[in-house]
Amino acid sequence: MDAVPALTEIPPAQFVIVGDNVRLATYSWGDPEAEPVLCVHGFGSSTRDNWINTGWVRDLLRAGFRVIAVDQRGHGASEKPHDAASYTMPTLVSDLVAVLDTYLVDQVRYLGYSLGGRVGWQLAVDAPEHVERAVLGGIPDGRPLARLKVEQARAFLDHGEPVQDATTLRYVSLAERVPGNDLRALVAIAEGMRLGETDPDPASPPQQPVLIATGTEDPIHDQSAHLASLLPRGEFADIPGRHHVNAPGARTFREAGLEFLGRA
Repeated sequence: MDAVPALTEIPPAQFVIVGDNVRLATYSWGDPEAEPVLCVHGFGSSTRDNWINTGWVRDLLRAGFRVIAVDQRGHGASEKPHDAASYTMPTLVSDLVAVLDTYLVDQVRYLGYSLGGRVGWQLAVDAPEHVERAVLGGIPDGRPLARLKVEQARAFLDHGEPVQDATTLRYVSLAERVPGNDLRALVAIAEGMRLGETDPDPASPPQQPVLIATGTEDPIHDQSAHLASLLPRGEFADIPGRHHVNAPGARTFREAGLEFLGRA
């Protein structure tokens, strides 16, 4: 893996209270007058895990951007409801709109990974005035977290029963690796992603320039590449030798993403 000196400090969280009174932790760096990039992490991760420890915030600042980041509900320092209905796709999208409104930012360049990539797709479709261009890493072509078997995850939490499904076990292990994660909230997120129509709709894709980037060792690689081919202004980038968990820290991902975000 690339040796990436992490930022030594994370600024104090600025909390945004959204429509259902959930408190979201947000962070900002850089010149308030600079071009803003909104960074949104993936499932079981956080701003620190996806964007600070991997060198993204450092490199975005070096490139002259202002950085705004959010811990999605259920993650990081944000509140963590246990009700699946708190995690529908429209709710996650409206959270980001509320953050931008609070920061008085009309339009951003968007950087999302995994679940944050899927939410970014929908933000670009439902609130296109807020997204100038987007980098969506590790985005699935179907329903986020659909492969997680919720009943096995709940049996593990409630009764300590071993998780038999390999994909579900990977999700549980991913969630457990980040300090402070609330497994019940993360299982609720997986359930919430099953409520409503949450698949990316190829008939109504983002119209903005979008770069999709996925690790070559990620099982969703080919599906992500196909999704990029459906975009009217889409591009696709391989992240060589990386799987879903370690792709955010790849230098090749940062280089491709920064070049794309920096285009006029």
